[in-house]
Amino acid sequence: MKINVIIIDKKGKDKLYAGLIEHYIKIAKPFAKVEVIELFDKEISKAQDISPQAAQKSYTQAFEKYLNNGVNIALDPVSKEVDSHEFAKTLKDSMTVNFFIGGAYGFERDFLSKCNKAISFGKITLSHKLVKVVLLEQIFRGLTINNNHPYHK
Repeated sequence: MKINVIIIDKKGKDKLYAGLIEHYIKIAKPFAKVEVIELFDKEISKAQDISPQAAQKSYTQAFEKYLNNGVNIALDPVSKEVDSHEFAKTLKDSMTVNFFIGGAYGFERDFLSKCNKAISFGKITLSHKLVKVVLLEQIFRGLTINNNHPYHK
């Protein structure tokens, strides 16, 4: 199984969260190959200075090439909230799962309609870097639920 976490975020190691990110990727290895793909370029930077709509459009353009294979799931705060068991079901029976974390201005509705599903971790706002860690922990938790591993208990 392959799981991609695709995020609008500047590339590079964040010293505060890097250890946790590496930890969850490492402990997930017996169950799946997990990769974090950070997308940020001049077009996104310029678009964010223009308007929220321009920013969302630039995010969609950056994400589109990753929509071609697998199950595509957007993390969207206004979508349905899921618990850990529901989240685990999103991973079940899929060879490739792509999770999308939008930029500061969220997603275009058009992009969300291209995804198989959109889910929420709740109504609170978290930094992109922290959401990345929370998502990776939930991926590991979901994998352990699906594989009857004791971590979840």
